[in-house]
Amino acid sequence: MFFKKRSIELKTRQEIEKMKTAGRAVGEILEKLTDIIKPGVTTKDIDVFTEKYIRSLKMLPAFLGVKGMSYPFPACACVSVNDEVVHGIPNASRVLKSGDIVSVDIGVIYEGYYGDAAKTYAVGSISDTASKLLKITEESLQKGIEQALPGKRLGDISFAVQQTVENAGFSVVRDFVGHGIGRALHEEPPIPNFGKAGTGVRLVPGMVLAIEPMVNAGGYEVAMLEDDWTVATKDFSLSAHFEHTVAITEDGNEILTKVKNG
Repeated sequence: MFFKKRSIELKTRQEIEKMKTAGRAVGEILEKLTDIIKPGVTTKDIDVFTEKYIRSLKMLPAFLGVKGMSYPFPACACVSVNDEVVHGIPNASRVLKSGDIVSVDIGVIYEGYYGDAAKTYAVGSISDTASKLLKITEESLQKGIEQALPGKRLGDISFAVQQTVENAGFSVVRDFVGHGIGRALHEEPPIPNFGKAGTGVRLVPGMVLAIEPMVNAGGYEVAMLEDDWTVATKDFSLSAHFEHTVAITEDGNEILTKVKNG
């Protein structure tokens, strides 16, 4: 998924409130999927549940129809299994089995504003390596969010993610990045998961960022699969993906895709 280069758009408090409504819907879906994702479920089942939930809230699925390399994305959820990094297309014949890990990336539109988040789930009993990968990837997201403060720089987020991941012996994907978000799904600035602290754009209140570490158990190189959407690790190692939409505020930040009791 792609964004066009333009200036960074700061959001008003009213706009952020709309994004919070969208974000909480995404958070609710990801939370409910914890009880749905299990051996025997298909990746299409996940997409069907996601679309029904979004439409029951009178919101719109943000990913359905997004333009890609050769054709629009055909689903409401990106569902990526094991070595698939991002943008996996749900399939009724793709049955999850115990030992798999599956990342689900979801976006919604509420009154013209976007919410976007992702989570990687364990299917049944997973390996120690897979378990560590999920833990470190989620931890790297949290470390990145801790740097998303007014006065900090974009590189502080990137460096925090990279340091957390690489200190654990994993690698961060370099070909795909986080992004600004608001009235478009992908806005400025791009947010790499690697970089140098103290560099890049200075963070100010009103910025809204989709921070999303994509972490591989092996090397960082990725490849596009034949469907022209799904991105997988080049060395077939496992990959995990966690994401939150975060608003920079006067006194810190606010995670817009976190459910109230989450």
